[in-house]
Amino acid sequence: MRILHTMIRVGNLERSVAFYTEVLGMTLLRRHDYPEGRFTLAFVGYGDESRQPAIELTHNWDTPAYELGNGFGHIALEVPDAAAACAAIRARGGKVTREAGPMKHGTTVIAFVEDPDGYKVELIQAGTHGA
Repeated sequence: MRILHTMIRVGNLERSVAFYTEVLGMTLLRRHDYPEGRFTLAFVGYGDESRQPAIELTHNWDTPAYELGNGFGHIALEVPDAAAACAAIRARGGKVTREAGPMKHGTTVIAFVEDPDGYKVELIQAGTHGA
C-alpha cells in the first residue's frame, strides 16, 4: 500500500494550479473536466503518480470559495533549505506565513506557506526530520 494523493477543494482552479506549479515548482500531471457533474479534477506533483503521491485539486464549478475545515492540517514538502525555499516562494509571489526555523519543542527546521485558498503547506528541511 502507498499514499496516492491528498485532495483539497479549491475556489479558482487556474489560480491554484498556478500556485502549485509556478510557486511551488510542481507539474500539472493530469486534468479532467466532468461536465455532467460540473467539476474538474487537476492533479499536481513532483513526479510520476506511479512512484510519488500527488495533490488532487477539486474545483466544483458552482462553488467560488470554501471555508477551511478545522480537521485539515497541512500538506508537507521536503526541501533542501527551508530559508532558501521561503525566499524563492516569496520571490514567485507566494505568501510565507512562518519563516524557516526550528519547530517548537524540537529542532526540525520548518516553515509554512499558504496557497491561494488558505491551505497551509509546510516546508521541512531535509536532514532535520525527527530531530
